[in-house]
Amino acid sequence: MNRRTAIRRLATFFLTAASLAEALQAGKIFRIGFLDGSTAAGSAVLVKAFLHELSTLGWIEGKNFTIEYRFGEGKAERRPELAVDLVRLKVDLIVTTDLPTSLAAKSATTTIPIVMASVADPVGSGLVASLARPGGNVTGFANFSYELNTKRLEILKDAVPKLARVGLLKPAGGSDRALKELRPAALHLKLKLEEIETQIDAKGLESAFKTAKQKQVGAIMMTGATTFFAERKRIVELAVKYRLPAIYSQKEYVDEGGLMFYGADYDDLYRKAAHYVDRILKGTRPADLPVQQATKFAFVINLKAAKQIGITLPYELLARANQVIK
Repeated sequence: MNRRTAIRRLATFFLTAASLAEALQAGKIFRIGFLDGSTAAGSAVLVKAFLHELSTLGWIEGKNFTIEYRFGEGKAERRPELAVDLVRLKVDLIVTTDLPTSLAAKSATTTIPIVMASVADPVGSGLVASLARPGGNVTGFANFSYELNTKRLEILKDAVPKLARVGLLKPAGGSDRALKELRPAALHLKLKLEEIETQIDAKGLESAFKTAKQKQVGAIMMTGATTFFAERKRIVELAVKYRLPAIYSQKEYVDEGGLMFYGADYDDLYRKAAHYVDRILKGTRPADLPVQQATKFAFVINLKAAKQIGITLPYELLARANQVIK
């Protein structure tokens, strides 16, 4: 970088900072769009983590920012129209919660900054040019969701030594990106992967678990779709009802009584997303903020759930867990 370019960038930085300071002093209320494919109730725990972190950074809802929430209620066809609605409102920034909502937001605008709270494969999906230099108006955080599915499959086999078939729940009509690594991993582990397309409502989930039992699966897992997250309590209850060991992609499933969780700390990702929101509203360009990958991971086992479904987990597996709930 030559001296003239450095001076120009420095001048731009100070002008942007001065503009923001003037806006804040003038009492401007920034408007944040929040686009989630799930439900308000289902995502409440993660929204709470995001808002709490914003408050620690000096943002007070109603005083210097407001949020326009848009929830897809598990309906894929609603995401594009909800993204367009936020753009129509001329929000200052859009927070997205997964890959589908991020793609919808990117399709709706090339100018409004977009912060991804937790996304799988942002480069491979075309959301950003690279992690270090995202370019454009999109940045945020990646959760390793696809890669961690393989590890979850390995844990299931260790938990159920004679395991031969695993039921994989996936949203009807959803993307098969998650299966790109999971299918060969199942072959390597000598496991039969029974893929069960699922309508994510009470009737659909019950039907999916009945199908799993009919296919004689010995354990259950699912893709990391946010639509499943909203129904986590029902899913956990069905796993107990059908006495099926299950491993989940988010800790909140175990909080509802689920057997095992292995994956990224989503609370941490949402808190970090708040920091990116803070920086962008204070003048930083999304293109200048690298997409960061999850750094906090955990393996949690719930022995209460194990007792409910009548299995004894190997000691070696328990020793690997970060937390064992007794």
